[in-house]
Amino acid sequence: MYDYGTFAFASKADVLDQAKTFWNPDKTQFWTDSGVDLVIDRREGYFLWDMSGRRLIDLHLNGGTYNIGHRNPEVMQAISEGMAHFDVGNHHFPSVARTALAKRLVETAPASIKKVAFGSGGGEAIDIALKSARHGTQRRKIVSVIKAYHGHTGLAVATGDDRFAKLFLADRPDEFIQVPFGDIGAMETALAGGDVAAVIMETIPATYGFPLPPPGYLEAVKALTEKHGTLYIADEVQTGLMRTGELWGITKHGIDPDIIVTGKGLSGGMYPISAVLLGERAARWLDQDGFGHISTFGGAELGCVAAIKTLEICTRPEVRSMVHYIADIFDTGLRRIQADHPDWFVGIRQNGVVIGLEFDHPEGAKFVMRELYENGVWAIFSTLDPRVLQFKPGLLLSRELCEDVLDRLEVAVGRARATVTGRRNG
Repeated sequence: MYDYGTFAFASKADVLDQAKTFWNPDKTQFWTDSGVDLVIDRREGYFLWDMSGRRLIDLHLNGGTYNIGHRNPEVMQAISEGMAHFDVGNHHFPSVARTALAKRLVETAPASIKKVAFGSGGGEAIDIALKSARHGTQRRKIVSVIKAYHGHTGLAVATGDDRFAKLFLADRPDEFIQVPFGDIGAMETALAGGDVAAVIMETIPATYGFPLPPPGYLEAVKALTEKHGTLYIADEVQTGLMRTGELWGITKHGIDPDIIVTGKGLSGGMYPISAVLLGERAARWLDQDGFGHISTFGGAELGCVAAIKTLEICTRPEVRSMVHYIADIFDTGLRRIQADHPDWFVGIRQNGVVIGLEFDHPEGAKFVMRELYENGVWAIFSTLDPRVLQFKPGLLLSRELCEDVLDRLEVAVGRARATVTGRRNG
């Protein structure tokens, strides 16, 4: 019996059966069929334990939700102390916690950012960003990139891959235009009509396998938005919070965006909260009608407490230095592994600890993912480009754990290659 206090299960098999019955049958079966029968039980730091007791090193981090580790003790202490005073709060009124977090976020951001609006998750935050851009420009059209992913909520889902939009009849090609990533000519054509409210892009598109923007591309897009009166939305949900070695990845390109979106790791993975950092034009609705967007749980006060502590951790000089140190360890180690498998392990996409590993097979990352799982590491394939493994080290990894991960990856890459070669020859 697995007793969790307010609920219990007889076994791991019982959880899987009930998950299919009451929760999500397709997703549950997908992972079982993929050879990843993971049901997370205990979690601490950069480790997960399956209900079977097997330990995994977490290199997925739920998209960066656990940048500073699962159940970070400093964040847990901040929440515990905050519970003596705070709860969710009341979104109608000024709040000490929301105001404190908003001020700190503005202070961390480029000079273009003036105000902050809050949500409970990344998708909601993207919706707020798009609505803010439409209000600020009085235009409707939104431009994103092909194979983008910005969430599954009402407006956000229309900016991404058709797989998710068409399922719920949410595709709107008349208002949401997509162009190839890296194609500045296509972007120029899309904006030339002067009727686009915003361009929205992840600084490095995560679900598409972390393709790095061509040199000068993001800067050229920003110049085009300024030329055509369009706002630039930097989706930093996965690339923000020091993952690139800077708090906001977009600043490495010298860009002051009109809007920055953050979520996932903002609370250290301990409380649902997201934020939309708004420039002057995008923030105008807050002066005109502050009730224009209402979110009961957006900017929940306990979430703000967690986020303030998380921001403080992420912006410490020693954490910034640690990210560069970890990035260098993986840069060296990954190139060494690639040199042993040059025809199979064909690409390394890296900016800080944002890393994608490309393999020479249409679903190569799925094979590597499975072998890593068997060898004690959890990292996930890229949904919109399964050739690429999303490889996301935490910000606070020790050198010893980095080397351990590289040793396990070396084994997994070789085994996956042997499996794929066997299938091709068979």
